[in-house]
Amino acid sequence: MKKILVIHGPNLNLLGQRETSIYGATTLADINASLGKIAEDKGIQFLTLQSNHEKNIVDAIGKAKEDGFGAIVINPAAYTHSSIAIRDALAGVHVPAVEVHLSNIYKREEFRHNSMIAPVCQGQVSGFGPQSYELGLLAAIRLLGS
Repeated sequence: MKKILVIHGPNLNLLGQRETSIYGATTLADINASLGKIAEDKGIQFLTLQSNHEKNIVDAIGKAKEDGFGAIVINPAAYTHSSIAIRDALAGVHVPAVEVHLSNIYKREEFRHNSMIAPVCQGQVSGFGPQSYELGLLAAIRLLGS
């Protein structure tokens, strides 16, 4: 069975409570449940990881290939704009990745317009709320050849 790793970055555990005018009322559990339905329908196994710690995200990416993941869907959240470590892990692991964001980062504050992660990903989906994750997962499934 083909496997996809879904990584949720810092503060995404607060979805549904945090800045609902930007991120909406959908919780992380809701997002994971909708991804689970898509994965099941497509015959894909997926694992989710949410971490507020850069080290945990870098470690998960670094082990992705040896753990049998064929693609990564990642919302690096605030690390999007600052983490060379996550960028380098994605570049080094040779597992295709799709970057996702709930909000359109290009319509927000200027500092959010630069993604350190996008240049090492196959693509980026942003601005569609929870559907960004669904579109990102479908793109990752396509990368697997499914």
